[in-house]
Amino acid sequence: MKLLTITIPCYNSEAYMKKCIESLLIGGEDVEILVVDDGSKDTTAQIADDYQAKYPTIVKAIHKENGGHGSAVNAGITNATGLFFKVVDSDDWVQESAYRAILGKLKEMAGGGTALDMLISNFVYEKVGEKNKVMRYRHALPQDQLFTWSEVKHFMKGQYILMHSVIFRTQLLRECGLKLPEHTFYVDNLFVFEPLPYVKNMYYMDVNFYRYYIGRSDQSVNESIMISRIDQQLLVNRRMMDYVCEKKNMIWPNPKLRNYMINYLEIITTISIILAIRSGTEENLQKRKDLWNYIKEKDAWIFIRLRYGLIGGYTNLPGKGGRKLSLKGYKLCQKLFKFN
Repeated sequence: MKLLTITIPCYNSEAYMKKCIESLLIGGEDVEILVVDDGSKDTTAQIADDYQAKYPTIVKAIHKENGGHGSAVNAGITNATGLFFKVVDSDDWVQESAYRAILGKLKEMAGGGTALDMLISNFVYEKVGEKNKVMRYRHALPQDQLFTWSEVKHFMKGQYILMHSVIFRTQLLRECGLKLPEHTFYVDNLFVFEPLPYVKNMYYMDVNFYRYYIGRSDQSVNESIMISRIDQQLLVNRRMMDYVCEKKNMIWPNPKLRNYMINYLEIITTISIILAIRSGTEENLQKRKDLWNYIKEKDAWIFIRLRYGLIGGYTNLPGKGGRKLSLKGYKLCQKLFKFN
């Protein structure tokens, strides 16, 4: 068994996937790198095969019909042999010294008496034209020790743990039944949301491990692209709402876990609302109303918490004038939620 499986979802990634793979090869025989070619039409498949041929004990190429990012992650979970599991997008990369430190800690934890469910580390926004920004969790999480939800401190408004931040125990992902929807963007939110009720023991390392590149015009986080894909954002939003309601018996007895998951849901809902307002179309403004009705029908308490909280109240001011005021806060939302 490998210590760590790293899955790289690839779709037409020939221009940048080599940098990603090369940064991960430093892990040597401790890691398994699954390069998932998601029905690419360029030379991605050949590049994956070439790396497998050159590093047969480390790299495995998986070829599949196009199913989207979530489908590629699902394939990674299915084929993983590592004790722990990480997703690294093909246009991102990792920092060597932090990578080595994390592998050392995972190896130490693998031999311990308590199972480590989730390891958290920092990530760095590598945004074109801007100074790099490090996303840390030192104010919210105990450092360099195993801890549980009861020991989690207070997350700042607008901050949450992204896919870039986490390494999960592989078997936990299978036990919780995680299966991401196909042909859908923004499923990385589900990846770091749905396993949480099953996470008992965590460990935070204050190292800048993951380098998250933002700047390609075709990226899913590009604002205009997000607006064009608002239905997929709403699908993810609704599924997160459904999940909180479905897992209430696991979430509600743990106040810290409950607050974190509701705050995360609030952020995703705010993104949905802002995109609808930003689009300026009557169709999307109706979708905004439909989303609020959906949440209200699912759970009245959650609806009140989201709709009339600080962020929800500000981004849902009534009428055209209210929408204009809401959009004045848009730049703040860009900083909080990393819209392009």
